[in-house]
Amino acid sequence: MTETLTDAVDADGDDAAEREAVERERAEMREFIKGLSADDIKSGGWFTKLMAQAMNSYTDKVDWRYFQERYEGVPADAVVDQRMKMAARYAALEGGLSAGAYTAAVVATLGSLGGASPATVPAAVATVMVDVAFISRLQLRLAYDISVLYRVPLDLSDPDDMWKLIRVAFTIKSGEVVREGVVKAVPVMVRPLIKRFYSKAVLSAAKGLPFVGKFLLQRNVIKIGIPVVGVPLAVVLNRHTTLLAGRHAQAVFRSEARVIETAERLSERSRHPQLMLWVAWLVIAAEKKIADDEALLMRHLVRLVRDRHQVVDERLARLVDVDPAEVWRRLEAEPGDLSDLLDVADRVATVNGAVTARRKAVISELRERCGRA
Repeated sequence: MTETLTDAVDADGDDAAEREAVERERAEMREFIKGLSADDIKSGGWFTKLMAQAMNSYTDKVDWRYFQERYEGVPADAVVDQRMKMAARYAALEGGLSAGAYTAAVVATLGSLGGASPATVPAAVATVMVDVAFISRLQLRLAYDISVLYRVPLDLSDPDDMWKLIRVAFTIKSGEVVREGVVKAVPVMVRPLIKRFYSKAVLSAAKGLPFVGKFLLQRNVIKIGIPVVGVPLAVVLNRHTTLLAGRHAQAVFRSEARVIETAERLSERSRHPQLMLWVAWLVIAAEKKIADDEALLMRHLVRLVRDRHQVVDERLARLVDVDPAEVWRRLEAEPGDLSDLLDVADRVATVNGAVTARRKAVISELRERCGRA
C-alpha cells in the first residue's frame, strides 16, 4: 500500500476509512489474481509476479523524504510503532473479510488444483489467493517501510537485498527463534495454532522466488474454516503474524541502523582513519567467529573511510590473517595522541554484546602501547 496505509495512519483510527482502504486493496488484489494462471499458483510463480507488482513502483516513491514530509521531527521508533499497529489492523480487517468466504469447498478445491486447466484459477482458489497475496504484499511493504525509516537502504535490484527483505518480512530467520517470539506475543488459546502456522519456517534462498510462493500458500492454508472461540482464525493469524513481521523487521533494521550510527561516529571522530581500520579488524579478529553485526560494522567503516577520508587500504582488503605485530608497528609509526583508537577498540568490542576475554587482552595491550606513544 503506497498511500492508503499512510493515509489510514494519519486518519488516526478512522474505522470507516480503514475498511474502505482494505476493500480497495482487496479489489486490486482480485485484479492481480485474475491475471494469474493455475500453473502460477501451483508452481509458486505468483510470488515472483507479486514482488514486481508490490515493490517496483513502491520503492521509487517511498524513501526517507517521503516519511519526513508526513512525520517531520518524529523519531523513527514512534513512526515504526504506528505503522506496525496500522498494518496489523489492516491485516485483521482483511482476514475477517476473507474468512467469510472460506468454506470446506475451498479446501477441497485447493487439493484438486492439479486437475484444473493451466489457464484457469478456480474461484475458490482465487478467494484464498486474494488473502495470501494481500497479506504478503502488506508485510513486504511494512518491512520495507521500516528499513527506510531506520535509514537502512535496500536495493531490490540486488539479489542479496531482495532476499534480506523477503526473510525479514516473513520472519524467516531462525525458525525456532521466530516461533518462540510468536508464542509469547499471542493469547494462550491460539498459541497451538500459531505454532502450527510457523512450523518448519526456515526457507532456503537457493530455492528461488517460486519456492517462496509455495511456502507462503502452504502455511496460510491452516486459516481456512477453523473458528477460534467465535473469531475466525484468519483474523487472529493475520493480525498476529503481521505484528510479528513488523517487530522482526524493527529488530533487524534497528540493530543495523545502530551499527551504521556507530560506524559514522567513529569515522567522524577518528584522527587516524586508516589505522582505525586496522585496530577495528584486530579487535574483531581476536575471536575466530565473527558476528553479523561485527562484519557489518567493518563494512561500513571501510565505506566511510573511503568516502570521507579518501583512504582505500588494499593491503587490509587482501589480508587473510591479521598479525598483531604489524598493527603495533603501524601504531608506533604514528606520532601524537592515539586515544581515539582506544575509543574505536572499546566500541568495536561491544557492538555485538559483552567484551570477550580475548578482546579484553587486545584492548589492554593497545591501551599500554597508546600510553607509551
